[in-house]
Amino acid sequence: MKIHEYQAKEILKQYGVAVPRGHVAFSVEEAVKAAQSLPGPVWVVKAQIHAGGRGKGGGVKLARSIDEVRERASEILGMKLVTHQTGPEGRIVKRLLVEEGMNIARELYVGITLDRSMSRNVLMASTEGGVEIEKVAAETPEKILKEFVDPAVGLQAFQIRRLCFGLGLSGDTMKNAMKFFAALYKAYEATDASLAEINPLVLTREGTVLALDAKINFDDNALFRHPDFMDLRDFDEEDPLEVEASKSNLNYIKLDGNVGCMVNGAGLAMATMDIIKLAGGMPANFLDVGGGASAQTVEAGFRIILKDPHVKAVLINIFGGIVRCDRVATGVVEAAKKVDVHVPIVVRLAGTNADLAADILRNSGMRFLVASNLKDAAEKVTKAIAA
Repeated sequence: MKIHEYQAKEILKQYGVAVPRGHVAFSVEEAVKAAQSLPGPVWVVKAQIHAGGRGKGGGVKLARSIDEVRERASEILGMKLVTHQTGPEGRIVKRLLVEEGMNIARELYVGITLDRSMSRNVLMASTEGGVEIEKVAAETPEKILKEFVDPAVGLQAFQIRRLCFGLGLSGDTMKNAMKFFAALYKAYEATDASLAEINPLVLTREGTVLALDAKINFDDNALFRHPDFMDLRDFDEEDPLEVEASKSNLNYIKLDGNVGCMVNGAGLAMATMDIIKLAGGMPANFLDVGGGASAQTVEAGFRIILKDPHVKAVLINIFGGIVRCDRVATGVVEAAKKVDVHVPIVVRLAGTNADLAADILRNSGMRFLVASNLKDAAEKVTKAIAA
């Protein structure tokens, strides 16, 4: 789950992470009041959307007077902000963060996430702050410093010192940076975050270390331990179909293709999308209906997939291990009768009672295309679109 910058900063403050003073605003007048409550003479007006690159898109602007705060807020609030992460469709800005201006001496980068290849959290830092870290990794990977954290002992002081030395820090600035890194890691672990990223991390001319920007993503599987975090969710920033799927406990991610996918199991879903691509098609979504694949979940999956206007065909790929294939086939028939299915449906069922399931589909009176294997299913669905 993603949250806004201002929400991330409020959480980080609770763990001792230094952030600039600021207030969220939902209107121009609120932005003006926020600026009036903060020290000047410079303020920063920042668009709040779930995407990076806001500055380059015109979503972050300086104001050197209260009148300029009003002007900047009027320009940004309600604008369609397009960045490299939003895509050409952009996002409508509905809230702002107004902060005090900082006397910046240096901009750095620091981030924490899970390195799956090492099965350990990794604390990363770089002198290239304010730049997309993906660009740094691609062009100058040697500028990204990494410390892998042993889960048995946690982040150690010597690891933080090593990062600080690598960043060229010393004196009071290094002491402040060490406190910052330790507090950030504490916040990352305590909140069950999947990502905590500060870009840029700024060193001021006064020697302070602050999070000028902040990004936190939470691990959805751990949200049950943090029920209060659900209040931070902004449905306007999420795809409507993904929101609807979450209400039905379905794992759905919208993609850019035209083949709707309904699969049970994340690994099988990934393999299904791969073979669709290999057959010349483009998957329109990732949808994992879970091991049970009941009539209710299949019906919910149909409704969500078919609401995507780009979907020209649907591929159902179910492995009957936990549930028998004949029960899945019955559920598919029932669901298809309740939903207005206006595109070809290719079904591949494998596992217990797969032959019986194929007979149920063929004798349903509906125009299912029954595939014998995954390769056959992918070829059938791509041909159905081309027909």
